[in-house]
Amino acid sequence: MTLCPPRPSSLRGGPYVPHTLDADAVRKWCGLALDALGRARADIDAINVYPVADGDTGTNLYLTVESAARAVDAAFDGHAASAAVSRPTLADVVRAMAHGALIGARGNSGTILAQLLRGMADVLADGPVEGNPGTGEADGLRRALRRAVDLAYLAVAHPVEGTVLTVAVAAAEGAERATGDVATVARAAYEGARAELQATPGQLDVLARAGVVDAGGYGLVTVLGGLAEALSGEAPAALAPVRPLGGALATAGQDPGGCPADGAPDGGPGFEVIYLLEADDTAVAALRERLDALGDSLVVVGGDGLWNVHVHVDDAGAAVEAGIQAGRPYRIRITHFGGAAARKADADGQDRPDLTVVLPDRTGAQDSTAGPRGERATRAVVAVVPGDGLAALCAEAGATAVATRAGEPPASGELVEAVRRADAREVVLLPNDTELHHTAAAAAAQARAEGVRAAVIPTRSAVQGIAALAVHEPGRSFDEDVVAMTSAAGATRYAELAVAERQSWTMAGVCQAGDVLGMIDGDVAVIGSELAATAETVLDRMLASGGEMVTLVLGAGLADEVAERLERHVREGHFAVDTVVYRGGQPTTPLIIGVE
Repeated sequence: MTLCPPRPSSLRGGPYVPHTLDADAVRKWCGLALDALGRARADIDAINVYPVADGDTGTNLYLTVESAARAVDAAFDGHAASAAVSRPTLADVVRAMAHGALIGARGNSGTILAQLLRGMADVLADGPVEGNPGTGEADGLRRALRRAVDLAYLAVAHPVEGTVLTVAVAAAEGAERATGDVATVARAAYEGARAELQATPGQLDVLARAGVVDAGGYGLVTVLGGLAEALSGEAPAALAPVRPLGGALATAGQDPGGCPADGAPDGGPGFEVIYLLEADDTAVAALRERLDALGDSLVVVGGDGLWNVHVHVDDAGAAVEAGIQAGRPYRIRITHFGGAAARKADADGQDRPDLTVVLPDRTGAQDSTAGPRGERATRAVVAVVPGDGLAALCAEAGATAVATRAGEPPASGELVEAVRRADAREVVLLPNDTELHHTAAAAAAQARAEGVRAAVIPTRSAVQGIAALAVHEPGRSFDEDVVAMTSAAGATRYAELAVAERQSWTMAGVCQAGDVLGMIDGDVAVIGSELAATAETVLDRMLASGGEMVTLVLGAGLADEVAERLERHVREGHFAVDTVVYRGGQPTTPLIIGVE
């Protein structure tokens, strides 16, 4: 049986059309890699036996690349909104890719992949060497792959052969042996990595016993296949099913070596600890030493003051404490290795212990504690909201809130974690942003795979989410509740007030930097010079077609006097229309308006 990732058809000897290694190619690479990992995710999870047989390597790699792809898309969107610069540079997108992977890295392999991408970005951001552009790009890719390997080995406390690191070395060596354009070099890197992947069972005993190749290496070859396709212009061949030789892996009690599932196969540490850390280089050097003494599988990646820390330990509290002493840790995620096995065994939806802890930094008033939970709730609501005030409001209403940061939308993995924290058999997700509909759908799909009945209501604004949450009734059947919440959201028009950052063309004409924009249902409808007056015009337009209730969500720093003025305007100009005001605390949108 052949164990290999999808092989781009351009690598089978057919003709290909070379592409330039530019910003567009990197964006295409991210998209292709994410799609390929999405198709291969279950197969990669199935062969995950090292360093812990917890069956999540494919998922972790997918979430890591998803975060990188989102950051690249954001770089393009940011430049598209600028009148001066319409396209990002290669340096812009590779740095965005590396940063996105860093903040979204999951698991051992995802953290290493983030460091590999950072190493590539270090070189590619400088552009091709002088001379022939094609040759310069090819040489730049060779140097980028070598830099990636060097950084990855420095990040791993105790490198092990037969893993993703070995596959990365083979990719760099394959690229260095190749001659020709950048597509040829990318193809050679893929071929070198693919060949080395087949050899990993002979380098690591646990792989040989299970009859599988290394899961992290498999994921890296999949990512490199996306790069080769992006530069060659050829679509990949279909992914052949990949399963362990000699039977399926034992997922509900033992790993291939016969060791208990709630711990590493060799009886090692029982907890995985991951967090982002803001700290300087000198503090991180001391942190490495302390964490290395506490456990194993230590990987610390990043730089320039931001790091992603991953370690397996028995004392999770000590690992977090070490991060606090080094700097400011956040997005802290602690997982007991038994928790993954328990979730896999829970196919019938029965009560089970949930031993994954996400310490809050986005989640408003949500609290998490380790250990088995009590009776699972029948139904829960998970809502994405843009401010701490809205997060508290949702939590007060019984929902699990995921509060977003400016310019940093949550990935599907964060929504999945929120679903797990809700610990319910049925979950309704409120994305409250058009751009997050796909993310919420991916989270719902993962929740269903874990035995949770999940539905996404396509809310486009926080006020639509508030309306849906107001009619939520757990005592109804799931379908009836979803229909009622969807109807309430659909009956709510929404508007946002924002301040223009630059001159731009809009549906309402040309705006200048500093103008107040009134956007109704996503389109600019009013351009004004003062926020309260512009908001009054927006309200009049929205209420011209009727309405029974106005909801005002005040952003951070917006004076209460503005809300009082708008309440008075509605009361005096629109008979029998009620107004409710919330202090939302959203940082970038001064005012959100809803009309039901």
